[in-house]
Amino acid sequence: MSTTIEHIDEPRLDTDVAYRVGFLGKFMGFGAAEIALVHESATHLAPLVPGLVDAVYDKLFAFDATKRHFVPKQHGFDGAAPANLDDLTLDHEQIAFRKSHLSKYLVKLVTTPYDEKMLQYLDWVGRIHTAKAGNPAIVVPIVQINALFGFVNDALIATFDGLEIPQEKKTAYSRAFTKLLWIQADLFVRHYVNGAK
Repeated sequence: MSTTIEHIDEPRLDTDVAYRVGFLGKFMGFGAAEIALVHESATHLAPLVPGLVDAVYDKLFAFDATKRHFVPKQHGFDGAAPANLDDLTLDHEQIAFRKSHLSKYLVKLVTTPYDEKMLQYLDWVGRIHTAKAGNPAIVVPIVQINALFGFVNDALIATFDGLEIPQEKKTAYSRAFTKLLWIQADLFVRHYVNGAK
């Protein structure tokens, strides 16, 4: 049995975000059907976003290695930054600012068409966690990014498992989001290696 092998322009993967995401989507099976599932899940996730965001920040504050990134003044934040790690609390206004950004990001994931503009946004989200954008003093190590994506993926699966919907729908949502998060994680990693264009 012969199969057709699709040619991939490998250098282009590092310079063309849409081409890169297209390859990842084809390889993982993340396409129109999975995007539709992500968008469909919005009705279930919307009321749970504040709890998910709180859970993320509770986890980030559980380790000094991850909490320390929120002490320096955050890009776009106009208020006063905390003086040190001990002064940084979950109710600090800089954390409220960060939580607001995470909430908007989650809403964007489940409501926005996955067009060129959205793919550029997802790539920018990856870039801003390096010295290449945002506050150059804040560079989040990739091991922490990976840990966070694993935590978020598990939290979303647990959230879907807790919904009063058919099991096959829970599974479909979980699979679609897992693929989406792997794509988003790749758009982080590309800025940590080989100087993404």
